[in-house]
Amino acid sequence: MNSIGNTPLLRLPAISSAFPGVEILAKAEFLNPGGSVKDRPGLSMVREGERTGQLTKARTILDATSGNTGIAYAMIGAALGYQVRLCLPQNASPERKQILKAYGADLILTDPGAGSDGAIVKCREVYENDPNRYFYPDQYNNPANWKAHFETTAPEILSQTNYSLTHFVAMLGTSGTFTGTARRLKRDLPTVKCLSAQPDQGFHGIEGTKHMPTAIVPGIYDETLADENLWISTEGSYAMTKRMAREEGLLVGISAGANVLAATQIAARLVENGETGVIVTILCDGAAKYLSEPFWHD
Repeated sequence: MNSIGNTPLLRLPAISSAFPGVEILAKAEFLNPGGSVKDRPGLSMVREGERTGQLTKARTILDATSGNTGIAYAMIGAALGYQVRLCLPQNASPERKQILKAYGADLILTDPGAGSDGAIVKCREVYENDPNRYFYPDQYNNPANWKAHFETTAPEILSQTNYSLTHFVAMLGTSGTFTGTARRLKRDLPTVKCLSAQPDQGFHGIEGTKHMPTAIVPGIYDETLADENLWISTEGSYAMTKRMAREEGLLVGISAGANVLAATQIAARLVENGETGVIVTILCDGAAKYLSEPFWHD
């Protein structure tokens, strides 16, 4: 578990080249042992469950997931000796299902049309039917989610940029990454601008993210925290994900592509206004879980 965190901050020279005076940097969270940024809150929530006594070897870890947090639970559960049961939309990529099964997780597949919200509803039902059997961390409402980023992700970014960043941007899913990182950045570097980003419509293809106006809003989400919100298209996210592979040599996931797309929108605005900046975003995971997606072949 000591290998979670302390990921490198990468320069994106090809993407940044279109924006003179602006540097775009990205945290390589796909280098965590479970392959995503969700390793941080996954471990934080498990450790908090142990600390409070809610998680014991007699209980199974249960939660809803679109994939990455579930993989983090499954990996951590395998390493620490816990059983893991997950509610996952049926249309999750075959790669994610295979990874979860490889770690030994038990999957409950939910209505694909209901997305992550359908998995949440099903998970609550399973838990309420037998609460003594499970430890239900509830990643969407657990403060240990955002605190993981407050305590680790943000301090790493501040140190790696020598406090020089001007903007931070991240897509919203559980909202833990944005909430925890932005809270710490704003506390320790009051001049920084923190922008959230969301899919531009309720029906979208940016895995792991939420269109808050039409979704079950996570309890940890604080709509007052962002200086601004950007609306990101699925098609633009796919295109940027492919650019990251072909221009930066980085095979990243769709939400990572969306984050970089959001960063370029900020960069374009800075250039238009004759300003400079250092923009930091998150490469949430790698592309291995999404290579069966048809957009790669378009």
